[in-house]
Amino acid sequence: MTYHDPGCAYCPPTVRACRQGQGKERGPGFCPSKVDDEGIACAYAAYDDPEVRRIAQAAAVIEAEGYCKWTRVEEICAFAKKLGLRKIGIACCIAFADQARVLSGILESHGFAVASVACKHGGFAKESIGLSDANKVRPGGHESMCNPVSQAELLNRAGCELNILLGLCVGHDSLFFRHSKGLVTVLAVKDRVLAHNPLGALALAETYYSRVWGPDRPAKAPTLPAEGRRRR
Repeated sequence: MTYHDPGCAYCPPTVRACRQGQGKERGPGFCPSKVDDEGIACAYAAYDDPEVRRIAQAAAVIEAEGYCKWTRVEEICAFAKKLGLRKIGIACCIAFADQARVLSGILESHGFAVASVACKHGGFAKESIGLSDANKVRPGGHESMCNPVSQAELLNRAGCELNILLGLCVGHDSLFFRHSKGLVTVLAVKDRVLAHNPLGALALAETYYSRVWGPDRPAKAPTLPAEGRRRR
């Protein structure tokens, strides 16, 4: 079989050849090293940029220093310090405003200046972007639109060098990524059904959340092996 796209999701746990730098030798046919080696080389050239390399080095050092010891919050603080950043932005869902307050306090306790913007700021009605009353979560009254483009713009104008996403909805986070000038990292994502733990749907895809499968579900669905659950 000839593969045209990389398919790392289907690499057997016993292979994972890239961990040992052996993708070309041991990687399956859909391994990126075999499917698009030119693309890998092209992307790798970006690390010649001193700023890109500096960020990549900082991320790798933080990974090693805090491996299985630091929480995500601690890793973010350490990463920002390693890069010498001074101002951090928080783009939060308004439902996460309480958590944003705690996060802001933690960041400030580490010496960072912090700006935070909730998704509903501005109070623009959903009708202003062409939505109808039927498109609202609760039809029949005013419902403010989520405003990720403005969240990014306000944090850009505030001079934030690193922005933390806290609970933005699917798609709203995409718009934030597109418009943020500062680096972006994610602390939490929105999943109202699973207490904001979207991986639960994958872990239970064969049982409680089998509804996630589409009409073309394979006869034998791929599952997450035990080794894959233990290792990153």
